[in-house]
Amino acid sequence: MLSGLELYAYGPPVEAKQYTPLVIVNLAILSLHEEGFILTKELFREDSYLRSCAATVTLVEDNTVCVDQTVFYPLGGGQPGDSGNLVWGSTSAQIVDTRYSDVGIRHVLDDGAEVPAVGTKVELTLDWDRRYKHMRMHTAMHLLGSVLQYGVTGGNITDVKSRLDFDMEDTVDKEAVSRALGELVSANHPISCRWISEAELDDNPELVRTMSVQPPRGRGDIRLLEITGVDLQPCGGTHVASTAEVGAVRVGKVEKKGRQNRRVNIHLDD
Repeated sequence: MLSGLELYAYGPPVEAKQYTPLVIVNLAILSLHEEGFILTKELFREDSYLRSCAATVTLVEDNTVCVDQTVFYPLGGGQPGDSGNLVWGSTSAQIVDTRYSDVGIRHVLDDGAEVPAVGTKVELTLDWDRRYKHMRMHTAMHLLGSVLQYGVTGGNITDVKSRLDFDMEDTVDKEAVSRALGELVSANHPISCRWISEAELDDNPELVRTMSVQPPRGRGDIRLLEITGVDLQPCGGTHVASTAEVGAVRVGKVEKKGRQNRRVNIHLDD
């Protein structure tokens, strides 16, 4: 059910009055992808477990650096931008955030950090502990969506807790949902990503479970996340390779955000 969040990271321009600020920002990112302005090869799309990579600096602006390829996931779809280190020669700088832009993926350096020149060969290394928690959390959100079969209206991921907002009036049995999540984790379902054509998506409209945003058109293919026997839907984020890697997960606070909106928070307990 996380497709509603992830598709926002690719969505087309819309009138601002129709969507929340988070959605507007992420939908704007989509137009950059569709028009070919994302100039950084996204290594994380094919392998979420890559922790570092060599790259060449393509642009420097203030305290941000763009490179030709990266393992750093940029803010989008409710998932935070990665952090870590940038090293060239004997010099290093902290990457405190990662963002999309019209000139490539920007790696935001700590204030006052030295920056490399365009053309410099660099090594980028993730804060792996933080990224891996995001991968576990993101996967757990998919599991939550498979347990609560309702439309998704919003969500957010952090390494401490995450939440999904559901279009529902029903009450949420926290203990029952936590048990169901635990069973899915224990079952160790394999997780993989694959690509389908737009025509295949048209033939399988049930794959799209977001309430107001459709996958992008005009790129030719759509990335799917598959949790075998559990979930299959468009998604652009980073995930673990099996549900067992999610570890201990439980439902936290459930908030009523309107007559037909329930916010469900989840936590990792290890």
